Amino acid sequence: MPGIDQSKTFVPLRIAVLTVSDTRVLADDKSGATLVERIERAGHALGDRAIVTDDVELIRARVKGWIIDPTIDVIITTGGTGFTGRDVTPEAVEPLFEKRMEGFSTLFHMVSFPKIGTSTVQTRATAGVAGATYIFCLPGSPGACRDAWDEILVHQLDYRYRPCNFVEIMPRLDEHLRRSAE
Repeated sequence: MPGIDQSKTFVPLRIAVLTVSDTRVLADDKSGATLVERIERAGHALGDRAIVTDDVELIRARVKGWIIDPTIDVIITTGGTGFTGRDVTPEAVEPLFEKRMEGFSTLFHMVSFPKIGTSTVQTRATAGVAGATYIFCLPGSPGACRDAWDEILVHQLDYRYRPCNFVEIMPRLDEHLRRSAE
């Protein structure tokens, strides 16, 4: 059965949170605040937090900055995953992925469906790996951020979670980059 192996030691990660919105500021960023609260409650550290407008170049620049920052292990974005003309987070971030995490979107929709029904099709939640950094792009609602964290990320970002988790393979995420440098 999946669960926490208490014989293992928790490994705190440094997680950056990016809110993508044309209207939010730090004071009213409920989705970003939801993620920060959960990150810290789980025992991880907030590596950085920012808000950028729905602009491909601004989103990509902020995410790239965190990818090359060796102190950031995980990036979580919230917002910009819908279908309106201003929703461009997947377009900004997916080209940066070295590997896509197809299962994340599938699992996110499975978690969302019992709560919001067929409305789950209105998100293009996505995830991948770039520069040995995990990147998760979530919808902009606090509920979606809660669902993604509470039912997926809190487990996969915990080294003690069994049968497997993202943390235990982190040292090997850049093998292809190291191999090509030899």
